[in-house]
Amino acid sequence: MPQLSLYPDLGTPFIELESIDSTNNYALQQLHAGLAQHGTAFFAHEQVAGKGQRGKTWAMEKGENLILSLVIDPQTLSLSRQFQLSACVAISVFDLFSQYAGDDTRIKWPNDLYWQDRKAGGILIENIIGGYQEWKWAVAGIGININQISFPGALKNPVSLKQITGKDFDPAGLARELCSRVNTHFKSLLSEGFESIYQRYLNHLYKRGEKVKLKKDNRVFEALIKNVTPAGLLVTEHGVEEEFATGQVEWVIDSSNNV
Repeated sequence: MPQLSLYPDLGTPFIELESIDSTNNYALQQLHAGLAQHGTAFFAHEQVAGKGQRGKTWAMEKGENLILSLVIDPQTLSLSRQFQLSACVAISVFDLFSQYAGDDTRIKWPNDLYWQDRKAGGILIENIIGGYQEWKWAVAGIGININQISFPGALKNPVSLKQITGKDFDPAGLARELCSRVNTHFKSLLSEGFESIYQRYLNHLYKRGEKVKLKKDNRVFEALIKNVTPAGLLVTEHGVEEEFATGQVEWVIDSSNNV
């Protein structure tokens, strides 16, 4: 077991940036320059070129949302355990959001935060891999819609915490709270293993046990969401059981009914 006392708490230091292209880009630059360590958190009031999965951008209004990147030292974990860290962050984001938004909060595989059938946030973890497949650093980028109530028309199904609750929140304060939650779950992952985090991930998995539309290459098909494996593969069933890795399949979102 690693000596957890050697790890600074995540969110220490907590650095606020007025405007940045991408907090993940900035965190990676700081790491390469030797100016960041395990625990460093970069919070931005404005992000002008945020990144999502599959090269997508993440558009957010200035000062209205939670935009955070956390620097994590994963070297006690093998590279094969990347999903474990991803699930650890996802559960932390779920815990924060559901505390205010309630029981309709879900984790949508592989990296999105959903409320009912609408997207409230996303996670993008970028890694620095050394020689011999050494997992040197992970930068966990997290974006959550907090106070924004107007979204670009190209976004099919967004929702914010303010739209759900009718209340205004302090994004920086929520970001600090999120750092504490990720810190707790990360230390639990190192000391106790993955099982409890994994079970909670499955318990709050979006559309588990339901049929959805998925797209692989040019093929659109309906499938039952069965599970996610401990390695992070999505398990579906549509006549036969099929597993997909991140990036191999995407959800087909019907904006007419926000599913």
